[in-house]
Amino acid sequence: MKTKLLFYLTAACCLVLASAAQARSVYDGSWELLFVTQRGACDPTYNFSVNISNGIVTHPNLVRFRGYVARSGAVRASVTVQDKYASGSGKLVGNSGRGTWSGHSGNARCSGYWSAQRN
Repeated sequence: MKTKLLFYLTAACCLVLASAAQARSVYDGSWELLFVTQRGACDPTYNFSVNISNGIVTHPNLVRFRGYVARSGAVRASVTVQDKYASGSGKLVGNSGRGTWSGHSGNARCSGYWSAQRN
Protein backbone atom coordinates (compact mmCIF):
# COMPACT_ATOMS: atom_id res chain seq x y z
CA MET A 1 0.00 0.00 0.00
CA LYS A 2 2.79 2.45 0.93
CA THR A 3 4.61 1.57 -2.32
CA LYS A 4 1.52 2.41 -4.39
CA LEU A 5 1.04 5.69 -2.53
CA LEU A 6 4.69 6.61 -3.06
CA PHE A 7 4.38 5.73 -6.76
CA TYR A 8 1.28 7.93 -7.19
CA LEU A 9 2.88 10.84 -5.33
CA THR A 10 6.02 10.57 -7.44
CA ALA A 11 3.96 10.40 -10.65
CA ALA A 12 1.90 13.43 -9.58
CA CYS A 13 5.07 15.43 -8.81
CA CYS A 14 6.51 14.54 -12.23
CA LEU A 15 3.31 15.69 -13.94
CA VAL A 16 3.33 18.98 -12.04
CA LEU A 17 6.98 19.61 -12.89
CA ALA A 18 6.41 18.69 -16.55
CA SER A 19 3.43 21.06 -16.72
CA ALA A 20 5.46 23.88 -15.20
CA ALA A 21 8.28 23.27 -17.67
CA GLN A 22 5.85 23.27 -20.58
CA ALA A 23 4.27 26.51 -19.38
CA ARG A 24 7.36 28.40 -20.54
CA SER A 25 6.59 30.18 -23.78
CA VAL A 26 8.93 30.46 -26.78
CA TYR A 27 7.95 34.14 -26.72
CA ASP A 28 9.17 34.74 -23.16
CA GLY A 29 11.43 37.75 -22.73
CA SER A 30 11.49 41.52 -23.20
CA TRP A 31 9.69 43.07 -26.20
CA GLU A 32 9.64 46.62 -27.56
CA LEU A 33 6.22 47.74 -28.82
CA LEU A 34 5.27 50.52 -31.22
CA PHE A 35 1.63 51.60 -31.51
CA VAL A 36 0.71 53.77 -34.52
CA THR A 37 -2.58 55.70 -34.67
CA GLN A 38 -4.14 55.52 -38.14
CA ARG A 39 -7.61 56.89 -37.29
CA GLY A 40 -8.67 59.32 -34.60
CA ALA A 41 -7.21 62.16 -32.56
CA CYS A 42 -4.99 60.11 -30.20
CA ASP A 43 -1.22 60.62 -30.00
CA PRO A 44 0.38 59.57 -33.33
CA THR A 45 2.62 56.91 -31.73
CA TYR A 46 3.15 55.16 -28.41
CA ASN A 47 6.31 53.22 -27.52
CA PHE A 48 6.91 51.00 -24.51
CA SER A 49 8.43 47.70 -23.45
CA VAL A 50 6.65 44.68 -22.05
CA ASN A 51 7.82 41.39 -20.62
CA ILE A 52 6.39 37.98 -21.52
CA SER A 53 6.70 35.21 -18.97
CA ASN A 54 4.93 31.87 -19.43
CA GLY A 55 2.77 33.51 -22.09
CA ILE A 56 1.57 36.30 -19.77
CA VAL A 57 2.33 39.84 -20.98
CA THR A 58 3.15 42.36 -18.23
CA HIS A 59 4.38 45.92 -17.91
CA PRO A 60 6.18 46.97 -14.70
CA ASN A 61 4.48 50.37 -14.38
CA LEU A 62 1.03 49.79 -15.84
CA VAL A 63 -1.13 48.18 -13.20
CA ARG A 64 -4.12 47.81 -15.48
CA PHE A 65 -2.36 45.98 -18.29
CA ARG A 66 -3.49 42.47 -19.22
CA GLY A 67 -2.14 40.37 -22.03
CA TYR A 68 -1.69 36.79 -23.14
CA VAL A 69 0.31 35.04 -25.87
CA ALA A 70 -0.92 31.61 -26.97
CA ARG A 71 1.48 28.86 -28.06
CA SER A 72 0.53 29.68 -31.65
CA GLY A 73 1.80 33.25 -31.14
CA ALA A 74 -1.70 34.77 -31.10
CA VAL A 75 -1.75 37.84 -28.83
CA ARG A 76 -4.57 39.60 -26.98
CA ALA A 77 -4.01 42.54 -24.64
CA SER A 78 -5.67 45.56 -23.07
CA VAL A 79 -4.48 48.56 -21.08
CA THR A 80 -6.17 51.31 -19.09
CA VAL A 81 -4.32 54.47 -18.01
CA GLN A 82 -6.51 57.19 -16.48
CA ASP A 83 -9.05 58.12 -19.20
CA LYS A 84 -7.25 56.15 -21.93
CA TYR A 85 -8.13 52.58 -22.90
CA ALA A 86 -6.91 50.35 -25.70
CA SER A 87 -7.20 46.70 -26.64
CA GLY A 88 -5.63 44.81 -29.45
CA SER A 89 -4.79 41.50 -30.99
CA GLY A 90 -2.29 40.11 -33.43
CA LYS A 91 0.44 37.53 -33.77
CA LEU A 92 4.05 37.03 -32.79
CA VAL A 93 6.30 35.00 -35.10
CA GLY A 94 9.90 34.42 -34.12
CA ASN A 95 11.33 37.72 -32.88
CA SER A 96 8.69 40.09 -34.22
CA GLY A 97 4.96 40.62 -34.35
CA ARG A 98 2.17 42.77 -35.69
CA GLY A 99 -1.50 43.41 -35.06
CA THR A 100 -4.27 45.96 -34.72
CA TRP A 101 -5.61 47.98 -31.80
CA SER A 102 -8.53 50.25 -31.01
CA GLY A 103 -9.46 52.39 -28.06
CA HIS A 104 -10.15 55.86 -26.78
CA SER A 105 -8.45 58.80 -25.15
CA GLY A 106 -11.12 60.79 -23.33
CA ASN A 107 -13.91 61.13 -25.89
CA ALA A 108 -11.65 60.56 -28.91
CA ARG A 109 -11.97 57.14 -30.56
CA CYS A 110 -8.78 55.83 -32.15
CA SER A 111 -7.41 52.79 -33.94
CA GLY A 112 -4.31 51.65 -35.71
CA TYR A 113 -1.67 48.96 -35.81
CA TRP A 114 1.09 47.78 -33.52
CA SER A 115 4.42 46.12 -34.14
CA ALA A 116 6.76 44.30 -31.77
CA GLN A 117 10.44 43.39 -31.71
CA ARG A 118 12.11 41.11 -29.19
CA ASN A 119 14.87 42.93 -27.26
